[in-house]
Amino acid sequence: MYYLAEVFPWLRKVKLPFTRDQFILLMAAVNEIFLGFDIYLAHSISGTIVPREWIPIIFGPVAGVLLLVAGGIALKRRNIAVMLANVVLVSSIIVGLLGAYFHLVRGILPTAPAGQRVTIDLLIWAPPVIGPLMFSLVGWMGISASWIESPTDSGRLQLLGSKTLNLPFSKTRAYFIMISLGILATLISSVLDHARTGFSNPWLWLPTAIGVFSAIVAFLMAVYQKIHRGDLGVYLISMVLLIVVGLIGLGLHIGENLTSEGLVIQERFIRGAPFLAPTLYSNMGLLGLLVLLDPAEKNKSEADAAG
Repeated sequence: MYYLAEVFPWLRKVKLPFTRDQFILLMAAVNEIFLGFDIYLAHSISGTIVPREWIPIIFGPVAGVLLLVAGGIALKRRNIAVMLANVVLVSSIIVGLLGAYFHLVRGILPTAPAGQRVTIDLLIWAPPVIGPLMFSLVGWMGISASWIESPTDSGRLQLLGSKTLNLPFSKTRAYFIMISLGILATLISSVLDHARTGFSNPWLWLPTAIGVFSAIVAFLMAVYQKIHRGDLGVYLISMVLLIVVGLIGLGLHIGENLTSEGLVIQERFIRGAPFLAPTLYSNMGLLGLLVLLDPAEKNKSEADAAG
C-alpha cells in the first residue's frame, strides 16, 4: 500500500523518478560513503589509524560507489546488478559485525575480577559498540530492497531465475522493523556518548526522548495488523522530528567545536563533539519516510526484460 498517499492523496498524481526500493538502495550507497567518512574522523582521534581501522574507512566509499554502479547496470541487466549489490551488502553486514566485536573488546578488561570486566562506565568511554552496526543495518536494508516483492505486500520475493522466497510478513513491515532497530541503535549510541557529559546540557535530553518515541512508533507500525491514517500521521510526525533533531544536533555540535571567535580549527572538529553523529537521526528519519512510498515494482515481464 502507498502509505504516504493515504495521508497526502495528491501524491498519487506525482510521478517519482525511482521506485521505493530504488530510493532505499540509493540511500544505502550514500550511507556507505557517509559512514566511511564519519569513521575516518572517529578513528583519527587517536592520531594513528591502525591497519584494521582502515577497513571501514576504505570499505565505505568503495561499497557506495559499487552500489551506484550496480544501480546503473540494473537498467539493462538487473540480475547481474542484484548479484553485485548483494555481494557488497553482505560484506557491509560482515564489516559492521567485525567492527562491533573490535569495539566491544576495547571495552572489556579481561584480567579484571569477575563482574568488573564489562561495566557501563567502560562501555561509555570505550569506542561506540553500536556504531559499526550501522554498516550491518545498511546491508540488511539494501539486501531487502534489491529483491522484487511480487505480488506487492505479499512477502513473496523473486530471487534469481524462477526461485522465490516467502517471508512471514510483507517487505514494508520488515522495513518498519529495520527502521525501529536503526533508531534504537542511534539512540543507544547517542545516550552512551552524551553520558560522558552527565547530561548536564538540557538539549541532550531532546534526542533521547525523540529517539525513544520514534523507535516505539516504528515498531508498532510493524506489528499493527491494520494501519490507519491516524497511525500514519503519528509515524510521519516522529520521522520528521528525527530529521529536525538531527539538524539541531548538527548545529549544536558545530557550535561546540567553534572557537569563541567563531573560527574553525580542524583539531577541535576531530577531537571535539562528533559533528556528523547527530545526522544519523536525520538519516533514520529520511529512511523512515522512504518506507511510506509506493512499494509497487514493475511487473514480472518488465523485470525479466530488464534482467
